Amino acid sequence: MLATESSLELAEDQRRRVVWRFDGGAGSDEQVTWLLGRGYHLVGKGLSNRRAEALARQVRRWDQYQDHWLGTVSAPIDYGHPVQVFVKKRLKKGKFLHSYYLTTLKVPSKGYFMSLYDNRGGAEVEQFRSDKGGLHLATRQKGSFLAQQGLILLTDLAHNLLADFHHYALSDSRFHPYGQKRIVNKLLNIPGKLIFADRTLARVELLSSHENAKDLRICLERYCFGD
Repeated sequence: MLATESSLELAEDQRRRVVWRFDGGAGSDEQVTWLLGRGYHLVGKGLSNRRAEALARQVRRWDQYQDHWLGTVSAPIDYGHPVQVFVKKRLKKGKFLHSYYLTTLKVPSKGYFMSLYDNRGGAEVEQFRSDKGGLHLATRQKGSFLAQQGLILLTDLAHNLLADFHHYALSDSRFHPYGQKRIVNKLLNIPGKLIFADRTLARVELLSSHENAKDLRICLERYCFGD
């Protein structure tokens, strides 16, 4: 967290607008307290299943939300800042299982919070799935730890470059629905060349017989040269 804070140069007033989202294994009470002491907000799952069971016994009212039930309780410890606590129970194989969640955000309802929490991982899931399919992360394995780490970092860089390309080049074209896999397999493999003049990109040429060449050339020219 300190590395992220330093890299992004987050001042105190900026940290108050940052929300950390985490699952149950992300930190202890001490770490949560430290995080809030830095001024951040949080949306996360509690660490202890035993505590979840104890908090569930304190719930006075359960409201159904989708296939489980939600209740509210007081914070189990003093985190140094106001924290809302939600408890969830769900039925699995005839037995109720419990978990609890923390947030510093003001939410209008228990269901709203759970929807907010459930949506937390959408970006990560979609990124991993698209990186595995479009950038072949799962099939490119290196023998050493450092080599694999370097591959993952290069994949992250490629992911960001493709996201930037999709946003600025493809968003207003017929290629807008394309994900990473289709961009890599259907667009970026079209034979072509870049023409430079005085070390400056002057023209983009693509194989004219390819079905996507004409429309992609327009996208590439807009991406490289602007509107």
